[in-house]
Amino acid sequence: MGEVCKERKPWLRVVWQICNVFMCLFFALASYVQINDPDAGLWMAGYGVPAVLSACIVVKPHVTETLPWRRVADLHVLISSAISAMLGWTLYKEQITQIFQKEEGREFSGLILTAIWLLLCRHSGRAPVGILRVSTAAAITVFPFVAWLYYHINKDLRSDWPSHCTTAI
Repeated sequence: MGEVCKERKPWLRVVWQICNVFMCLFFALASYVQINDPDAGLWMAGYGVPAVLSACIVVKPHVTETLPWRRVADLHVLISSAISAMLGWTLYKEQITQIFQKEEGREFSGLILTAIWLLLCRHSGRAPVGILRVSTAAAITVFPFVAWLYYHINKDLRSDWPSHCTTAI
């Protein structure tokens, strides 16, 4: 009976895997562009860990049920959440509304994205992925690529960014 349930909607698993491939690529690219950042090592790890964890899901979908994968993901979510809270407080305190125009806002957004993605991936190998998880994953997967493309095309939006934010790609 369990095998029959898993095979009812195999396209959901395929879409889920595709989302993980694209998020792995996005996190790897986000890690790469940190190379000329003053605190590159920190941010490269911040994006590199979710890239590796997403790659693990692509290779072996049930890896999310293993203790090492869960511990690394949980630790990353914990650290990302703590740093996001501090950055969010800074953005709130300084009443910054255009968060992508400030480095703290971009860092905040990236950490929130990694935490949400890893939480979405948690226990995805336990049972067949459902339509809600896959729909959410598809929406989250599209967002960073569209945002990156939008900022890449509209150079005037990046005019106030520090040089280390505009020279990697």
